[in-house]
Amino acid sequence: MNNQNEQKPVVAIMYDFDKTLCTKDMQEYTFIPNIGMTAKAFWAEAAALAKDRQMDGVLTYMYLMLEKSRAAHKSIHREDFVALGKDLEFFPGVTDWFARIARFGEEIGVTVEHYIISSGLREIIEGSEVFRAFREVFACEFLYDENNIACWPKNAVNYTTKTQFLFRINKGVLDISNDTDLNTYTPEDERRVPFRNMIYIGDGLTDVPCMKLVKVNGGYSVAVYRDETLAKVQPLLTDNRVNFIEPADYREGSDLDTTVKNILRKMILTDDLVGRSAGQRKAAQEAAKPRRKKK
Repeated sequence: MNNQNEQKPVVAIMYDFDKTLCTKDMQEYTFIPNIGMTAKAFWAEAAALAKDRQMDGVLTYMYLMLEKSRAAHKSIHREDFVALGKDLEFFPGVTDWFARIARFGEEIGVTVEHYIISSGLREIIEGSEVFRAFREVFACEFLYDENNIACWPKNAVNYTTKTQFLFRINKGVLDISNDTDLNTYTPEDERRVPFRNMIYIGDGLTDVPCMKLVKVNGGYSVAVYRDETLAKVQPLLTDNRVNFIEPADYREGSDLDTTVKNILRKMILTDDLVGRSAGQRKAAQEAAKPRRKKK
């Protein structure tokens, strides 16, 4: 079961960000227009550079953000990146989704926590109106010098390294500098958020490692889509990589809202059954121990 100090089961809902919560890549709202480029040109240049230099795609886009900013004489102070978050456009219902789902969890007896696991930029997410809804945001981030100017990638989160954060949430080790506790063996039922109490919501192939890992370990994965991206996510369902595909509509009463609430209801029943089974197993083990004879 969960940590003994917690009265209710904890469920973690983890989200990709770009094209899962907001309607396009976060750099495309303000940053790319500000440097005088189109989104198509910026991402094409990033892809070409990554291929030519054999670079990680995420590190490439971060490098290009700094280089293009300098070339356009745009500030690369931390507060400038954070300010970009105010221009993000979210899918319907996103802005009140997190509080509403948390309230629903409280009503049915579960604590719901929201997390971001994204290859986007943490600074931009920090500037958005939804940032405070998350217990933690795991995303790419720049290191800043004594003048608060970006000088180096501090954290880079690509589609395979995303999976480490599932285990951090699973074990309750959210400090990314703490690898010791992360890698220390802990039985699944003693972890803070068992995988059976996890929901991962993403939008496509870059989320597959996380979606698959959550699903095969007893949790649930959901791929969200817009009408024009339905064909992209359907194979995730037919290939058994996700449990559900739903339109990116987070409003109350939507298909996604109904699906997530039903998953939460089922998780409570599963958590209760697992707890009962563990209790009965422990009692049986105690009963099976040889009893000392009284002298």
